[in-house]
Amino acid sequence: MIPPGSESTRPLPPVPAVVVTALGVAAMFAGAFLAVRLGLTLGLRGQIALGTLLLAVPAILALLARPPAWRAALGSAPVTPRAAGLSTLLGAALWLGSLGLMEVQSLASPPPPQYLDSFRALHRALAPAGPLDMLVSLAVIAVLPGLCEELVVRGALLPSLVRPLGPRLAVGASALLFAAMHLDAYRFLFTFAVGFVLGVVRLATASLWPSILAHVTLNALTFAIAPLVDDPSQPYTPEPVLGLACLAAGVALAVPLLKALRRGPSA
Repeated sequence: MIPPGSESTRPLPPVPAVVVTALGVAAMFAGAFLAVRLGLTLGLRGQIALGTLLLAVPAILALLARPPAWRAALGSAPVTPRAAGLSTLLGAALWLGSLGLMEVQSLASPPPPQYLDSFRALHRALAPAGPLDMLVSLAVIAVLPGLCEELVVRGALLPSLVRPLGPRLAVGASALLFAAMHLDAYRFLFTFAVGFVLGVVRLATASLWPSILAHVTLNALTFAIAPLVDDPSQPYTPEPVLGLACLAAGVALAVPLLKALRRGPSA
């Protein structure tokens, strides 16, 4: 799936790329901590937005300091309407597959009750009060993470690691960091799998925008559909048949979409 010569132009040398990423992750958590300690009434959406923006600040500053680095982070390939459509469909396939993956995982390791309670509380807190409020929630939950997390992990870090590690190991390392920075042990496999696929997309398309579009679509669908399929009044019970069907369907849809994205704009 990954072309052998992917991203010969790196945004940053490997060590500065890792340092910039680590600084962004530290800034993300420090910002949220300071906001609470200082008593800033940002609300949940404000706290999420602040942390997400702070994650990207070190990478943005490092890339802006040298314009070629910024162009290398964004990638050299143009984003055609075809690529944008395929990337959006890939995000939907990732959502379907990840839904199945979580169901299958819950057979071996059911989510703790407190984990489910916190997940449901998060969705209640982000529930929109109207159409405009929904746009704000989508911006915070889907658009900002899609832009900021992709810029840091798949824009600044991943292409900078390709030359010393090779494409496959670089994708794996960036996916591992992507999963770890979410600080969610139960969803670690899910976030690693998503990060791995998005890394493949970034290198295969030589552009950051397809992975951004797929990421935004995945998050938007998760935010919009999760409250509709989860009944807080009922105890959670895994559905293995449905989970396996969703996982198989997600993979079956994602593989041809990845191949189509790799083929480029001609088609």
